[in-house]
Amino acid sequence: MDIFLYVFAALFSVINPLGTVPIFVGLTADETSAERNKTSLLTSVNVLVILTIAFFAGTYILDFFGISLNALRIAGGMIIVTSGFALLTGSFAKHKGMKNKRVKKDLDNRERFSLTPLAIPMLAGPGSISLLITFNQKYSSTTNILWVLLAVFAVGLATFLILRCAPYLAKILGASGINAISRIVGFIVISIGVEYISTAVISIVQSLDF
Repeated sequence: MDIFLYVFAALFSVINPLGTVPIFVGLTADETSAERNKTSLLTSVNVLVILTIAFFAGTYILDFFGISLNALRIAGGMIIVTSGFALLTGSFAKHKGMKNKRVKKDLDNRERFSLTPLAIPMLAGPGSISLLITFNQKYSSTTNILWVLLAVFAVGLATFLILRCAPYLAKILGASGINAISRIVGFIVISIGVEYISTAVISIVQSLDF
């Protein structure tokens, strides 16, 4: 259960579905309630599939490119830290590439956006993918893997519920409320990133022969 809670909290903080609520509401403004519900479901399924693939296939990708776990932790930690700073400074959309004019024009013309940009890169981005690859290296027993997969499924379910209720959340919390929550989550995300970087650095230092 400790593994489930840790993985869920870390993954949910990095993905930050609440920060996607304003963008989801804007992209689905012209959709009916049924179409919006379908989009939220497809987005959550896509996120779940991407994260599951990243968890199981990530190790083989590292081996293929000859990347060490410590290098991944440092790189992933840096990505997570920058995402956290983006949340703290209110530039999360820009950090995800949503301010680019060509991207915005593409979004305006896109009929279905459950895979991109909502699933990738808004939710299942480099930070969450690198996080899951690290979890794969850290939790190798069958029981631990099941707990991680259960946490991934719980994050996918939470993402679906948040996107499903996005119009109501936007009305209740308002832009300022969502922004405040995102800043709090941003601090947690930065802490997770720093933890991964420090763990890798300590491991590298301990492996050196003086």
